[in-house]
Amino acid sequence: MQSTQMQPLSGKELEYIADSISNEDLLIKQLAATAGSTQNSTVNQICSQQIQSHTHHLGVLVQLLQQHQQYAPTQPQQ
Repeated sequence: MQSTQMQPLSGKELEYIADSISNEDLLIKQLAATAGSTQNSTVNQICSQQIQSHTHHLGVLVQLLQQHQQYAPTQPQQ
């Protein structure tokens, strides 16, 4: 039987999520730079679609952290 109560995220899980947030942010910035420097409307459209997708991913990751914030330890884990 599975419990529906959230458990605290491990340090490894938090690091993975933080890395994923950084990666999504970098992808958004790279796509925006590409969209801003291209004259090709197809490339611009694809970049815009991908920016929306990665912005959504970023939001999901941030929301996940916020949902688990109340379960985070108040003292650093050793």
